Amino acid sequence: MRKVEGDVLVQNVTVIGAGSWGTALATVLADNGHQVTLWVRDKKLAEEINSKHVNEKYLPGETLSANIVATTNIQEAVIGKRIVLLVVPSHAMRQICQQVAPYLEPDVLLIHATKGFELESLKRMSEVIAEEVPKEIASRLAVLSGPSHAEEVVKRQPTTIVMASESEESMFRSQDLLMNTNFRVYTNPDLIGAEIAGALKNIIALGAGMSDGLGYGDNAKAALLTRGLAEISRLGIKLGAKPLTFSGLAGVGDLIATCTSKHSRNWRAGYMLGQGKKLDDVLTQMGMVVEGVRTTNAAFSLSQREQVEMPITSVLYGMLFEGKEARQGVEELMGRGKTFEMAYLNPDAE
Repeated sequence: MRKVEGDVLVQNVTVIGAGSWGTALATVLADNGHQVTLWVRDKKLAEEINSKHVNEKYLPGETLSANIVATTNIQEAVIGKRIVLLVVPSHAMRQICQQVAPYLEPDVLLIHATKGFELESLKRMSEVIAEEVPKEIASRLAVLSGPSHAEEVVKRQPTTIVMASESEESMFRSQDLLMNTNFRVYTNPDLIGAEIAGALKNIIALGAGMSDGLGYGDNAKAALLTRGLAEISRLGIKLGAKPLTFSGLAGVGDLIATCTSKHSRNWRAGYMLGQGKKLDDVLTQMGMVVEGVRTTNAAFSLSQREQVEMPITSVLYGMLFEGKEARQGVEELMGRGKTFEMAYLNPDAE
C-alpha cells in the first residue's frame, strides 16, 4: 500500500468474478490507480484479459486497464489482500466463500456486489457470507447496490451507487476505494434494505420486459414499477429493512434502471418471455445468469413464509414455474379486488 496525491491510497485489490459487473468494477478500481487482481474461473478468459486486455464475452469492444491482472488461482488472488470484492452469481456465493475463506487476511475489508437470494435457504447474500467466513470479517461486510449497468460503467458514463454496511468504517473505506468523477458512491447503514431492494427489483424488471414483449405501453410499465416498489417495500420492511432505503438508489433508482433499459438481462429475458418464448429457451439464448428468475422463486417462498402480499411476484411465479400464460397473469392482476393504494391510510384493509 502506498500514498499518492492527497489522502488517496493505492492498494492491491482482488475482485472475485469476471462477469460484466465484476470486470466493470475492476475497471473503476484500476481507474482509481489500484492494482487489481481479477479471479477468473475460465483459463482462456484469463489469458485473453492478460494478453489482449479485453473481456469479449461479457464486455465486447472494451479495452481493459493493464492494472487488471487475471488469475484462475483463488489462493493467489486472495492471500495477502486487504480488500476483496465478491461479484459472483447468487447460486455460487456459498461455494466461492468456502474457497476464499481459508486465505482471507484477518483485517480484510470484504465487499459483495451480488443481487439475489440463496434459493435453498432463502437467505440474503450477507447471511450466506457470514456463515462461511470468520465472524469478525463478516461483521465488517459492505454491500454495493444501486443503478449501475456494467456496459455504462466501463464506458465511464456517470453512475451513482450506494455502499451499505453496519460498520461505519467499512462504508467510508469502500466509498473512498471506488469513488471518482464518473462513479459517485453514497453510503447507507441499512445493509438489509440495500440487499433486499437490489435483489427484488430484478423480479419487477422481468415483469417490465414481459409487458413490453406483450406490446403494452407506458401506463402498464408505470403501474408495474410503482406497485412493484410497494410490494418490495412490504417484504423488505417485514424482514428488517428501513422504509426510506426503498426510495433511494438501491430501491427506486435501481428499479428504474433495470426496468427501462435494454442493458438489463432481466428486462431482456422478460421481453422474450412476453413474446411467447419458453423459459429454458430464453435462458439458453441469454447465455448469462438471469438473477430475477431465481429471485422470483425465492421471493414467492419468502412472501408465503412471512405472510406478505406480493401479487406481482405471485403472478410472475405462476408464469415462470407453473405454465401460466402472460396475458392471463395480467388479467389476474387487473381483476384483483378493490383496495387502498396506501395501506396506512386504512390500517384495517387487507
